[in-house]
Amino acid sequence: MEKWAVAHIFASHNNIIITATDSTGAETIAKCSGGMVVRSQREESRPHAAMLAAGQVAEALQERGIKEVHVKLRGAGGKRGGTPGPGAQAAIRTLARAGMTISRIDDVTPIPHDGGKAKGGRRGRRV
Repeated sequence: MEKWAVAHIFASHNNIIITATDSTGAETIAKCSGGMVVRSQREESRPHAAMLAAGQVAEALQERGIKEVHVKLRGAGGKRGGTPGPGAQAAIRTLARAGMTISRIDDVTPIPHDGGKAKGGRRGRRV
């Protein structure tokens, strides 16, 4: 069995979802989101929720004997902006502190090639 996994971190400004898969991405080993670890909905995207979610994923990986992860970081993307949410950095830091070796961090945020139309109409949002 391979001793490394892929940690897919989706960090938007509303939530964070961390999914650990095998090297091919076909089998999910562990999954956790911000809503699974905090009580309040407004705290789902905060760094504290990301730390708790990443801790649970790291614990599940260590039970399987996996010590090394490749991180694929994804923001909201498209017309919603390309920057990852506030919990992304905290999640990566927690995986490293849990004893996981992070071999590489890839940004896989989707980039629009003049695709979707932004909301607000032709003249933008009038306040």
